[in-house]
Amino acid sequence: MEGFLPHPWWEAWYALSLPVVVYGIYRMNQLVKERRETLPLLALAGAFIFVLSSLKLPSVTGSCSHPTGAGMGAILFGPAITAVLCLVVLVYQALFLAHGGLTTLGANLFSMGIAGPAVAYLIYRSAGKLKLNFYISIFLAVTVADLATYIVTSLQLALAFPSATGGVVGSFYAFGAIFAVTQIPLAILEGVVIALIFKYIIQVKGDVMVRLRVIDEKRLGELKGAIPA
Repeated sequence: MEGFLPHPWWEAWYALSLPVVVYGIYRMNQLVKERRETLPLLALAGAFIFVLSSLKLPSVTGSCSHPTGAGMGAILFGPAITAVLCLVVLVYQALFLAHGGLTTLGANLFSMGIAGPAVAYLIYRSAGKLKLNFYISIFLAVTVADLATYIVTSLQLALAFPSATGGVVGSFYAFGAIFAVTQIPLAILEGVVIALIFKYIIQVKGDVMVRLRVIDEKRLGELKGAIPA
């Protein structure tokens, strides 16, 4: 929440997040110029991140537990563009919903908009090389990315508030254990929901996913063949 992270931690997370956002804006401009047909999917991904990340549950004092929705954006557009989508969502939530804050924006963006999407992208691409089932790949990427977001959040809190006895490591375990109670089931649910959304996208906008290089033509044909008319 606003003002929760002390100096110099909130400034440090801003500094780490800023280069990714700048690169993400550049990549998004390129994408829109080259493939304007992706605009509806960009809007869908941003709206989905906003809706899911607004569904918060009380967790660690000064923080909360919620789905992120960022995994879908990372699979479709890559982690850099997803960071920009998350930035827009987080600024709106901080200003109008009292969810997050401006001083904690850098930290929130790094965990939810950079670390989580990077994990989702890497897992999805790795699963593709291993020829795993498409929807299982989506589920794994999204679920693990959601958990990764809160592992990073636990680290951010531990660095800012080390335990008097266990130091940073002790705090990390303590924060992580509290988040796990709500975040593990939320992550699993988010993975299922986004896998189903991708099933719908395959059916109605499969050609766009080919142009975004999410899947190739051969795999699209196989997936469409598996979907009843």
